[in-house]
Amino acid sequence: MTVFVPHNHIVLLRNGTEYFPALEQAIEQADLEIYLQTYIFEADAIGHRIASALARAARRGVTVNLLLDGFGSKNLPRDFIRSMQADGIQVLFYRPKISPWTLKRNRLRRLHCKIAVIDGRIGFVGGINIIDDMNTPGHTPPRIDYAVQIQGPLLREMQRYVRRLWERLSWTHLRRVQPSRVRHAGSATPTNMEAAFVIRDNTKHRRSIEWAYLTAIEAAQQEIVIANAYFLPGRTFRKALISAARRGVRVILLLQAHTEYWWLDYASRALYDHLLAAGIEIYEYCTSFMHSKVAVIDQHWATVGSSNIDPFSLLLAREANIIVEDTNFATLLRQDIELSIRNNARRVPPHDRGHTNLAHRTATWLMYTLVRAMMGVIGFPNEV
Repeated sequence: MTVFVPHNHIVLLRNGTEYFPALEQAIEQADLEIYLQTYIFEADAIGHRIASALARAARRGVTVNLLLDGFGSKNLPRDFIRSMQADGIQVLFYRPKISPWTLKRNRLRRLHCKIAVIDGRIGFVGGINIIDDMNTPGHTPPRIDYAVQIQGPLLREMQRYVRRLWERLSWTHLRRVQPSRVRHAGSATPTNMEAAFVIRDNTKHRRSIEWAYLTAIEAAQQEIVIANAYFLPGRTFRKALISAARRGVRVILLLQAHTEYWWLDYASRALYDHLLAAGIEIYEYCTSFMHSKVAVIDQHWATVGSSNIDPFSLLLAREANIIVEDTNFATLLRQDIELSIRNNARRVPPHDRGHTNLAHRTATWLMYTLVRAMMGVIGFPNEV
């Protein structure tokens, strides 16, 4: 069950152009402690800029805890890491042992969250890694993505989450844990936005993000709008979307035209037939690299976070989303998605069913079958 907390102030941040200045300003104003979790930390212009802000905070006595994923940040230069540590930044890697050729569930469980909590006073959640929007190897820049800035009592749960994970990993790495100097986090703010911090982990919250989506989809009466970069939902999720469309709800999907992983792109397109046949509208973002993981339902429920709608996010990775129950916020996000659809996307014609010829159709179903087989090997035989 998703638990909503009132009295929050949440600001939508579009792309790194809005996110990084807000994050940097919050770091510069930190007095006590900073927790930053990210999947990718790149040593580009943005990476150097954020690292410099963290170093300045550490030099003025702020405890700076930086948690990176062992796979996502595997190419971060060792000299860059040592430089951050020399500046007083504490750096840990989540599951540093990687093996791309081993289909073991524990090796595929990555830290995909993008979270920052600063002094228990301000927080950030979204899909934006520490990497320049223009740094999109193999894709047309800029990268399109979202995050939110949070103030209010919701920060208490966020703060507990980042602390517990840091403490557990510190013991695993035989590091001494510095006691927190922040005791009371997330005081009330003048606004009254209800929001929930929803995570996916491998203990008590294995399906929390998926269930939050399904609950909102099943309750939808007018419209479901989903913009997601990596879209390969399981059977239950697909049935929920198709059921909503058949009962008269308008269902709109904005997907990436060319994904980072070609096999996932092909597997996703294998689902187009059934979705289009149910009346679901599918648009493909084709201007640049869309990395979004957002949704709006009935103009009042909205989510922004790190979770894709694919088996890796919904079943394996550590993810974090913010869900907001607020008409103004949902309308703003809905308008931004609509702008992307109108200016930067092409619609997949219902009669075309997303396939150009028999060879393409065969390739998509072959990739879908292979993904299903892979999920079966690692223990999820019926989830895709």
